[in-house]
Amino acid sequence: MKRALLLACGAVILLVVAVVVARFLRTAPAVQDFIAEYPGHSPLPDGAPVGIPAWLAWQHFFNAFFLVMLVRTGLIIRSKARPPAFWTRDNTRWPRTNGAPRRLGISVWLHLVVDAFWVLNGVVYVVLLFATGQWLRIVPTSWDVVPNSISVVLQYLSLEWPVENSWVSYNDAQVLAYFAIVFIASPLAILTGLRLSPVWPMRGALASAPPERFARALHYPVMLFFLLFTAVHVVLVLATGALRNLNHMYAARESDDWVGFAVFAVSLAVMVAGWVLARPLLLAPVAERFGQVRRMPPAPAAPARSAARS
Repeated sequence: MKRALLLACGAVILLVVAVVVARFLRTAPAVQDFIAEYPGHSPLPDGAPVGIPAWLAWQHFFNAFFLVMLVRTGLIIRSKARPPAFWTRDNTRWPRTNGAPRRLGISVWLHLVVDAFWVLNGVVYVVLLFATGQWLRIVPTSWDVVPNSISVVLQYLSLEWPVENSWVSYNDAQVLAYFAIVFIASPLAILTGLRLSPVWPMRGALASAPPERFARALHYPVMLFFLLFTAVHVVLVLATGALRNLNHMYAARESDDWVGFAVFAVSLAVMVAGWVLARPLLLAPVAERFGQVRRMPPAPAAPARSAARS
């Protein structure tokens, strides 16, 4: 707790320093000319779609929900607490394995189930992204995206927001961030997660490639990147026109009314409920439908210390 508080204080101090430096830089004529030349948007290719389709709004909710659940179940595993139960897959059902099914801690089982739904949702998202041409909005198609992104970051840090309309196109910093999340961080999370999971083969050519230590060292930082992206994303959504942005993201409409906020509020309640209910023993009846669950007896209480002698 103390370490987290120190990190939070350090982050706030760095942010304040960055804002002061950015506001100072904005007074320099060369920086002003740079921002005028690169305001933050590269032109979209011909044929790029305009607007947010309904499927993308639903995908946004599902992706956010599964990411919350991944973090929740991942933190349970990372706590290294004694599993309250173990799950063994029923090998009489499809798919069957040649060897005996491996026993998993029920916390690991829950994390793998959430992983499977998140990957399935991601596959649907990528297929629809390319089928509808929406990929043109998040894949850089010009090197101008680099200076434009630097310009956007300077404008954000100086607290003078860039002029933008995400209904038509994202600014170039958003494009790079979304591209990194979809096409770099997500595949890394999936591959390293597979390497660390019990489904990875224990024998054969893949048994030690890539090394487990390398995958473990990469998997956790990738999760931190997702958390950092989410924190910055939420702050900017709320600070740069909350009602309009929430309508774009959750209601797939170009408006300043409260419809998107209402949908967002309901989705937030669902995510909070999922966080609270994501307890291994609470979900044990669900796990029993797909295998055998063996509940472990409670750990014996530590003996009370004897009172100090007077």
